[in-house]
Amino acid sequence: MKRLLLSFALLFSAIYSSQTFIQAYQDRVNLVSQNNINTYLQEFENLGVKKTGTTANANALNWLKNKYLSFGYTNAQIKEDPWTRSGYTSKNLVVTKTGTLFPDKYVIICGHFDSIVGPGTNDNGSGVSVILEIARILKDVPTDYSIRFINFSGEEQGLYGSYHYVQNVVNATNPKMNIRLVFNIDEVGGIAGQVNDTIFCDRDQSSPNYNNAASQQITQELANCTELYSILKTDFDPAYASDYVPFQENGEVITGFYEHNISPYPHSTQDILANMDPVYVYNVAKAALGAAQHFAIADTEFLAVNGCSPAQMLESLQIFPNPAKDFLNIKMLNSNLKDFKFEIRDLSGKIIHQSENTAKIDISELKPGIYLGTVIVEDQKTTRKIVVE
Repeated sequence: MKRLLLSFALLFSAIYSSQTFIQAYQDRVNLVSQNNINTYLQEFENLGVKKTGTTANANALNWLKNKYLSFGYTNAQIKEDPWTRSGYTSKNLVVTKTGTLFPDKYVIICGHFDSIVGPGTNDNGSGVSVILEIARILKDVPTDYSIRFINFSGEEQGLYGSYHYVQNVVNATNPKMNIRLVFNIDEVGGIAGQVNDTIFCDRDQSSPNYNNAASQQITQELANCTELYSILKTDFDPAYASDYVPFQENGEVITGFYEHNISPYPHSTQDILANMDPVYVYNVAKAALGAAQHFAIADTEFLAVNGCSPAQMLESLQIFPNPAKDFLNIKMLNSNLKDFKFEIRDLSGKIIHQSENTAKIDISELKPGIYLGTVIVEDQKTTRKIVVE
């Protein structure tokens, strides 16, 4: 829901490292799955109207909890944060991934999961889906700073869940919880049938003023990451009426994403997947993951430290050029992989090429036409259409 001091700036310019393209960050960004995004959105929609305090709202929280558990987060990392305000009773869901160098300083990545009137697939199933995909991919990636993924409830009634969290967790921690920045993701679904190629990067322009310069700095870094790790263009707007506001009022440094083509459907029964652009959500997830790694300072030696499962490697598969004439190249995240097979079949299913552990394939003897190329890693395989000219 949204829309309807020089020395300080220099200090934050020094704190936040300069930005250059990091291949390991891109490798992880390439693991963002359109299929996962589509599944999250559809499952979120199927949960119905998630008005704060209702059974559907509680079901959505349990759905989220089970997602994090399926990614490998433990019960010890997942906390339910109950609250009551103005007659509403609900819970936030908080998932903590501990940093390696600064375990007591947090990058908060947040968004609300409640809806009002309709299922809220855009507002804010889209943000929920992006946060889930970031959490899935970063699960075992070392980061210097701790990351806290927070799914807030009560946003639609007046930011109730996030106000509770700031007052009763952030400020009640002794010493006060140390927050590096808050990255809020709210309504990033776009509009079906439109060209959705730009994202708003939200920056603090409100009182108190002493944290505005730092927000301007990190929001510029958010825009830089967006253009480094995704195809999206960026624009800027003022932060307003979403779950970063209680943090901003508390003096924290905030930034966020919001769709550039502003949908007319939120807060109605038509806030459904059919009226959104799931490819846009996928691209936002890529941008957000690039930024999350930058803000938390993720490990830059991904392949050596983190490795890849066969399924992850096949998600990153590239077969190029396509169309091709003389040679095909096979590329996956782990360039040191020694155990994969490649097959080419014609459209009748006949195998016309087989090889093992070969990244450059000679196809000069193949007749022009359409073929099917299959890469096999252990018990997993992926097939792509290949055009030979």
